[in-house]
Amino acid sequence: MPSPSRTADASIPATTTSGIPIQVRRSARRKRTVNAVFRDGVALVSIPAHFSAAQEAEWVQRMVARLEQRVSTEPDEAASENDLMRRAAELSSRYLSGHARPASVRWVSNQNSRWGSATPGRGTIRLSDKLKGMPQWVVDYVLLHELAHLLVPSHGPAFWRLLENYPQTETAKAFLSGAAFASSRGLKGEMGED
Repeated sequence: MPSPSRTADASIPATTTSGIPIQVRRSARRKRTVNAVFRDGVALVSIPAHFSAAQEAEWVQRMVARLEQRVSTEPDEAASENDLMRRAAELSSRYLSGHARPASVRWVSNQNSRWGSATPGRGTIRLSDKLKGMPQWVVDYVLLHELAHLLVPSHGPAFWRLLENYPQTETAKAFLSGAAFASSRGLKGEMGED
């Protein structure tokens, strides 16, 4: 199992140019490959345990630069996820007394059987990109549903009580059922008149 570490080497910056903390993980299982991702509010760089301090410094700088380049070439996605976090905070404040505070909210393209998912232990929420283009009140319902899961993981009575104040709950559930039905039948686009 990789163990987190942070080198005190002055040649490795403590944060990215945008101020995101950098965390280095050395792994004995990793032999040659280096990986970097933004995860849970940090730039996480995974390197082989046998790397020297000079190799670590070189690869951390190289991989952080790649991460920052990728984000700068995808400004719409980053802005979209910032909008999701802002909207999540608004919905939590309005309907959940601000008790649901996600660590991250993001769009994903690999959810084909769910509109959204939450991992309460990590405080993360993922929304299917299939929601993009749906009415805002539908997206808000899914986001609020996942926010409620950060507080109550199951679909029991306590969970549904959290959603009672959202006025579009039943309408949004019906909308999503219809969208799922149409999708399962291969129906796409708008229906025209005969």
